[in-house]
Amino acid sequence: MSRGRKLALVLVGIVLGIQLIRPAKTNPPVDPQRELTANTQMPQQVSDSLHRACNDCHSYRTVWPWYSNVAPISWVVTDDVNEGRRHLNLSDWSQYDPKRADKKLNQICEEVKGNWMPLVSYKLMHPASRLTEHQRAEICLWVGAERQKLTQSETASH
Repeated sequence: MSRGRKLALVLVGIVLGIQLIRPAKTNPPVDPQRELTANTQMPQQVSDSLHRACNDCHSYRTVWPWYSNVAPISWVVTDDVNEGRRHLNLSDWSQYDPKRADKKLNQICEEVKGNWMPLVSYKLMHPASRLTEHQRAEICLWVGAERQKLTQSETASH
């Protein structure tokens, strides 16, 4: 057997072997009362934009694409989703106290306004997740209104 053929067999063995290392892809149960949409007053167009651009990595409503079953891509995708949920979880919005919710809302606007979210790698695989300038502006306008409500409710409670 030639050296090139042996190398090819070894590489095929490695590729097949790493398929056995499967990270846990989770979608915990969703309590609609804990979600962002249940705890804010959100226009439908903003809800639609956030759903398309954010839910897969920032909620428990992740739609796992076919390539999330192929190592090593599966490792990256699972890590991105877990990291996204740690930073912002739209399915568990009610966990945030008003001060933290205000900070998270501000981050949402800053991330979409700067075109840092969704991630470029996500947009490449999910073209529908791309937000237009108008959609980004709508999200930030909504964020401003929600932050104002939080400030008013904090002031009223003191």
